Amino acid sequence: MRKFILVLAVLVCSLMLAAPVMAGDLCFNCGSGSSNGCKQCKSRSGKDTQQDRKICKDLGCKITGTGSCSTAANVKVCQSKSDTPDLAVSKKK
Repeated sequence: MRKFILVLAVLVCSLMLAAPVMAGDLCFNCGSGSSNGCKQCKSRSGKDTQQDRKICKDLGCKITGTGSCSTAANVKVCQSKSDTPDLAVSKKK
């Protein structure tokens, strides 16, 4: 019984440590024929939404699927300058 609890504890700890690594930004993969050298296009919301797809298509990305954003130096991730998800929008009074 102790071995079972120990194995279970190790498994739970491993999953807790791996979760932040698995969570990342969502990017749309850009296929051949995409303009501007885009290989990926970053989702503004971090989700696969129609609005985010439209923005990426407008940037010249021919979307072939989704995945985590690449950190490789040779992969160009396209994102419009005004499309930062952390940008706070203030309401006028």
